Amino acid sequence: MKTVIFIPARFQSTRFPGKPLAVLKGATGSEKTLIQRSWDAASEVQGADAVFVLTDSEEIASAAKGFGADVLMTSDTCRNGTERCAEAVSLLPIEPDIVVNLQGDAPLTPPHYVENLLAAMIANPSIEMATPVLRTASDHLAKFQTDRKAGRVGATTAVFGATGSALYFSKEVLPFYDNAPDDAVPVFHHVGCYAYRPAALERYRELPEGPLEKREGLEQLRFLENGISVQCVEVDARGRDFWELNNPSDIAILEDIMQREGLE
Repeated sequence: MKTVIFIPARFQSTRFPGKPLAVLKGATGSEKTLIQRSWDAASEVQGADAVFVLTDSEEIASAAKGFGADVLMTSDTCRNGTERCAEAVSLLPIEPDIVVNLQGDAPLTPPHYVENLLAAMIANPSIEMATPVLRTASDHLAKFQTDRKAGRVGATTAVFGATGSALYFSKEVLPFYDNAPDDAVPVFHHVGCYAYRPAALERYRELPEGPLEKREGLEQLRFLENGISVQCVEVDARGRDFWELNNPSDIAILEDIMQREGLE
């Protein structure tokens, strides 16, 4: 298993308890749980040798096994998906070269987003961790702003330098946006997916939560706060819409996208 995809899923969630088992209706009326749709998305990725659901919940594990997923049970002390991925590596019979964390609340992640991450990691062995970013269209930018004005924690934005190295991630809309033309404001939507070297995951487990990670609630900031570079890989939407399920109100948005794009 040179490349594995992990789908971390926990039942307890402050904003949306039981989120992985929320049901989403596709274009044909097919109803599947969020975790199953995330599994389906991971299974479409070319170049992955195995896919596992990671959880500490027997309820989620039972649901995942019910649709044919491979499951690894991780401890309930994991504070985020990256810690869960780090623990899961030790449960594998052999250590993979690359670990992908496809977060269980992003079932609309197109397979080429993950494939682009893998290509970047293979092309440059010095990259310890990589994550996709998507240039934000005007309608999504409006949704970001609407969420923030309503006090909802919505999508995450990424700011990075000329070489793609991340400068910061935030649940605020960054950089500062003040009625400028859309094409003049490089707002990038951070896609909830990561690729890591196992050594980077092991280092992560040993590091304490930093003040920025705690404040933003964004696990990837622990890397930046400790001087570990995160490579942002810009991806092309290719006509696909992207949105994560962060709040119960996002279910309608995801179902609308699946209806428009004919996703079952």
